[in-house]
Amino acid sequence: MTISVAEIAALVGGEVQGDGGLACHRIGPLATADGATVSFLSHPRYRAQLDASGAGCVLVQPELRDAVGERPASVLVADPYHAFALLTQWWARQVQPAVVPGVHPSAVVEAGAVVHAEAHVGPLAYVGPGARIDRGAVVSAQAHVGRDAVVGEWTRLMPRATLLDGCRIGARGLVHGGAVIGADGFGFAPHGGQWVKIEQLGTVRIGDDVEIGANTCIDRGALEDTVIEDGVKLDNLVQIGHNVRVGAHSAFAGCVGVAGSARIGRHCTAGGGAIILGHLELVDHVHVTAATVITRSILKPGQYSGLFPFDDNAAWEKNAATLRQLHTLRERLRALEKKT
Repeated sequence: MTISVAEIAALVGGEVQGDGGLACHRIGPLATADGATVSFLSHPRYRAQLDASGAGCVLVQPELRDAVGERPASVLVADPYHAFALLTQWWARQVQPAVVPGVHPSAVVEAGAVVHAEAHVGPLAYVGPGARIDRGAVVSAQAHVGRDAVVGEWTRLMPRATLLDGCRIGARGLVHGGAVIGADGFGFAPHGGQWVKIEQLGTVRIGDDVEIGANTCIDRGALEDTVIEDGVKLDNLVQIGHNVRVGAHSAFAGCVGVAGSARIGRHCTAGGGAIILGHLELVDHVHVTAATVITRSILKPGQYSGLFPFDDNAAWEKNAATLRQLHTLRERLRALEKKT
């Protein structure tokens, strides 16, 4: 693969500084870049890495134009990280094999299913009765699309991804291998010392431009649907419980768990291992840091953190209540000290 600096600038909407004809054969980090590598500086705090880098071309903000030193070329762009993302997308399109429309002979497409002529159904894949696979969609090898399920235009189900009965995903989505969309939510009624199953009668509705990581699970609703809105990004091993709603353009890192009937706003984030308990509400623009456990609704945008050792529940609740009063107690203590 080869791309010139001038072509890079045109692709990302940037300005060439230096040799626009320089050929780049690789995208790489500053630390391992050579003269044929294009790299990027996402933040001024990494300036030392830039100084030590052998990258032939660097994507930088205009205010850092003088930081690129004597290297052959740079591309000045307002958001280098975003430009880097666009460049990786272009690069992937060049190296990935084109999708061949059609249904592999070993795939099973049940009667009543509709597969668009420009869609692809791979080896040993299954498409259930009444399902719809839209234009440009890919159902990869051994992927499963259940009865009456819908895969939107240009959405890709990677090998062994599962979209169960009645569930829908919109356009330009990506579901990685091992993900299960539409398994039963965890619903049981205690009776006589046993657990009686509550049948999960809803589905999962997923919007456009959603990415779902490997081995992530999104449970179907009990009565109403579980909803994942447009632009949501879920990392690997994320658990979304039944009847959860995740607002548009929210993003969760690996091993996040959201319990049933929680309502997550738009543009929210959750760091790895964070837990959000059921029936809670998080408003738009709430950011939960890694390993934090959210035990009450958050009605004000902002960043929230909390780690606390486990204990006997009654003792833990007393200690947590005391912890919340620490700031007030500190101020009262200071006031008393001033009087003595």
